[in-house]
Amino acid sequence: MSGTAVVEGKVTRISGPIVFAEGLGACGLYDVVDVGDAALIGEIIRLKNGIATIQVYEDGTGMRIGEKVVSHRRPLSVRLGPGLVGTIYDGIQRPLEHLYAESGAFLYPGVRSSPLNESRLWHFVPSNAADGTPVGEGTPVKPGITLGTVQETQSVLHSVMVPPSVRGRSLVWFAGEGEYTINDPIAKTELDEVICLAHYWPVRKARPVASKMTVAEPLITGQRVIDVFFPLAKGGTAAIPGGFGTGKTMTQHAIAKWCDADIIVYIGCGERGNEMTDVLSEFPELIDPRTGRSLMERTILIANTSNMPVAAREVSLYSGITLAEYYRDMGMDVAIMADSTSRWAEALRELSGRMEEMPAEEGFPAYLPTRLAEFYERAGRVTSLSGGAGSISIIGAVSPPGGDFSEPVTQHTKRFIRCFWALDRDLANARHYPAIGWIESYSEYVEEIRSWWDTLDPRWNSVRIEALELLKREQRLQQIVRLIGPDALPDTERIILVIADMIKNGFLQQNAFDEIDMFSVPEKQILILSIIMEFYRRAEKIIRNGAPLAKIVALPCREEIIRLKTTFSNEDTAGIRSVQSGMNNQLDELDRLYRRVEAL
Repeated sequence: MSGTAVVEGKVTRISGPIVFAEGLGACGLYDVVDVGDAALIGEIIRLKNGIATIQVYEDGTGMRIGEKVVSHRRPLSVRLGPGLVGTIYDGIQRPLEHLYAESGAFLYPGVRSSPLNESRLWHFVPSNAADGTPVGEGTPVKPGITLGTVQETQSVLHSVMVPPSVRGRSLVWFAGEGEYTINDPIAKTELDEVICLAHYWPVRKARPVASKMTVAEPLITGQRVIDVFFPLAKGGTAAIPGGFGTGKTMTQHAIAKWCDADIIVYIGCGERGNEMTDVLSEFPELIDPRTGRSLMERTILIANTSNMPVAAREVSLYSGITLAEYYRDMGMDVAIMADSTSRWAEALRELSGRMEEMPAEEGFPAYLPTRLAEFYERAGRVTSLSGGAGSISIIGAVSPPGGDFSEPVTQHTKRFIRCFWALDRDLANARHYPAIGWIESYSEYVEEIRSWWDTLDPRWNSVRIEALELLKREQRLQQIVRLIGPDALPDTERIILVIADMIKNGFLQQNAFDEIDMFSVPEKQILILSIIMEFYRRAEKIIRNGAPLAKIVALPCREEIIRLKTTFSNEDTAGIRSVQSGMNNQLDELDRLYRRVEAL
């Protein structure tokens, strides 16, 4: 940060959330300022000829020209330390539950509160240094080194690290084990730098890492269409585009609940208030399937609804990714749900218009692709400064108007992500959820995570390709069926329609309210799909031997296979294999019958 000297100016022009002020020539770009008599939080986004352009993150109704603007000459930052997990913030890291207790249901302009509880005592336990001795006076340090740990929640062990801004290389004083608040010093370097449990970090600046690594392991979501067909790697980027009502938010909810990330950061960016209300009321009641405790014990929520100031919507993504980077540096796997980046892009468009910038396609600013790239490139799997491995996976929802995937936000997003889960309106209307279409969707992480799947079940890649190819063949056959009807097709092609329905209803469709079907482990996912494809291969062979399709459809095992997902739990592989055994017996009997008929 550039300093602590206060600089004062005054408002010269007001254009909605954009305010112009003079007298701030000594400030830097992206410095935070207090605007007006109400001391609204703002950020300098342009400096020209001594005039500062400021975007204000609160409602500026009633502000007048001539009111003062105060800058402390530091960039917009979030406070990082124990107490973040389980908290609900707005886009500029104000704790909403605490503000509700203080001022009621409405956020008044200029209201402030510390993002972390400054009076709570945390039990700090020192860690061991690189040589195995406990951290203490004289211990050599560098940015990112872990000094100790704090049990933040029963699900999260919080590492207290040397901030990246610290330049000292050894400790001349260390507090040792004890109870401390986030403001209490726990260590001091030879340069008189004081280290506490918490520190600030600028939201627009990526936290440093030792190196970036290639992705190698999938983020298991428990959703079969994702894990098997279009997998996302830990440290990867994905987009969920879809029109209104196609299930973007519900898909993100399911992933947030069931994925095997250590920390979930959910950013509600510009969505409707009632949707965020559902999130805020449901998440604290959800049970983490891995620990049996509340999901909020490993979740951070950022609520920035469409009725909040538009400028705060623009910064909420940066706040969320900075919090995620903090926990990634501890060696954790973090998953970010951004809902939605379209609303964030609309905020950019409005602010750009207020600044009278030249618009590009559909009114969006020309730097929209750059801002999207800056956000998504902060994902990845890294080696942290402390030497541990951590990752950030970003899953961004996109809300194209009218479901048009050719609009700018969707098209530019596709340039920077490697996993595309396109939601299909027809599937959503048919109540097929998740409504991820298998024709437009894709994943570029298949080869990177293939070795992980091969270790678990070598059938994954071959069965996946076979099933996707069959679904594509079914789409082409459906065009013929719509023209001349299914009876015009031979049984060897009509069986493709039957098996495609089995894949859709028995594998891809997943009931989020069914206790068995809401989450599926990878072993069960592959087993179900393998059985369906085995049924197809054997049924096609029997049809070629002369059996009519009606005999195949009438087999009792067909309905049993479709119900596998809801009949047997994740651990009951024996039950699933018993259905497979029964299927083979029924197909064997049919095969023998028509082989005998052929011989006669």
